Amino acid sequence: MPRLLIVNCSPDALLQRVAAEGGRKYDALFVESIGRHVPDGQTLEHFTLNVADGEGLPQGVQLGDFDGVWLSGSPFNVYRLDQPTVREQIELARAIWEAAVSTFGSCWGLQLMTAALGGTVHLNPRGREIGVARRIRPTKAGRGHALLRGKERTFDALCTHEVATLPPGATVLASNEISAVQAASISEGGRSFWGVQYHPEFDFAAVAAIISLRIERHLNEGLARSREEVAGIVADFRDLSCDPARKDLAWRYGVGSDVLDPMLRTAEFGNWLRAEVLG
Repeated sequence: MPRLLIVNCSPDALLQRVAAEGGRKYDALFVESIGRHVPDGQTLEHFTLNVADGEGLPQGVQLGDFDGVWLSGSPFNVYRLDQPTVREQIELARAIWEAAVSTFGSCWGLQLMTAALGGTVHLNPRGREIGVARRIRPTKAGRGHALLRGKERTFDALCTHEVATLPPGATVLASNEISAVQAASISEGGRSFWGVQYHPEFDFAAVAAIISLRIERHLNEGLARSREEVAGIVADFRDLSCDPARKDLAWRYGVGSDVLDPMLRTAEFGNWLRAEVLG
């Protein structure tokens, strides 16, 4: 039975607040998302490591005992090395790489591995993408890479992120007008990392919860003009999560099947599972 290590990079206290706003913990979202792509007759075993709260692997368990690792999102900034958990998470990402365990990173996960392998992460001068990352386009390398198999030539994705400059040897697989790195892969010998700057594991309820926790931040960055406007977006996203068939809301926010259909939205996980974990 394949074993996955879920590295939860967000403090549980924050995830409790996300849950109170109608979202779910990131590990639960990932388990559901990748579970959609498990072949009939197979099961996955998974273990969650709450690294942001200082948790380590149990005695006798090694990174090499796992067939794959997922690095979750996080509220931290990779360039804030004054935060002890950031340094610890970078060291863990480097250890995972050295252990040659195939790894997938969502948002912070991509940034974390980037920093661990010599790249940089910085605030995006073009601003932040919150909610839906628009018009993501696979590069020439991306069109031939298994990560984006089944994705359209231009697609949208649920997101909340900054931007990364990749380490030497990495390949950019997708980009858009806001971020030059929306998806990437890094490989060396038997080591492999796939990462995306967006969140395939997110649903609209998750995005709504995060937006509701960052109202002032959105107002300060000019992403909304009033608290009432933010509240309206949150309510609409929650409604879309409950009923993806709401054509009025899909039209209002310009979203299609690439984010409304759970199989399409999580396709990157299925591609990684088949090619890197089960393959």
